[in-house]
Amino acid sequence: MSARARRLGVVGGAVLPPVLVWLVTDPLLGHPLRITDGEQVLDIGGGAVAFLALLASLAGWGLLAALERFGVRRPRTVWTRSAGAVLAVSFLPFTGGGMDAGTAAALALMHLAVAAVLIPGLASTSPAAGPRTARA
Repeated sequence: MSARARRLGVVGGAVLPPVLVWLVTDPLLGHPLRITDGEQVLDIGGGAVAFLALLASLAGWGLLAALERFGVRRPRTVWTRSAGAVLAVSFLPFTGGGMDAGTAAALALMHLAVAAVLIPGLASTSPAAGPRTARA
């Protein structure tokens, strides 16, 4: 199987877990995922969850491909560390207000679910070391 096909499978696989978290939280448990900002209320639906997970996954794939294409020495290592940093930064909005504890927990679990599939999945499709270059 080609690296492209494997990466496509990883991206597709990274979309399902957060949607399952949404299904359990919102429709099954009856806890709507809602963020408020003053008078404005944002209801988070399953479509938005799937779209954002897909968008994040494609961005991760794009970064990995760019690292490989531009000859980064250890693309897998650089990508894995970058993905971990992005995951850590993605938790910053949970430190503010505007959502109850249940919504924050569900959203945090969604972030972790995407990362749990995406980070090891895409990393496994990349060589540990980049292209060899001649030393002077």
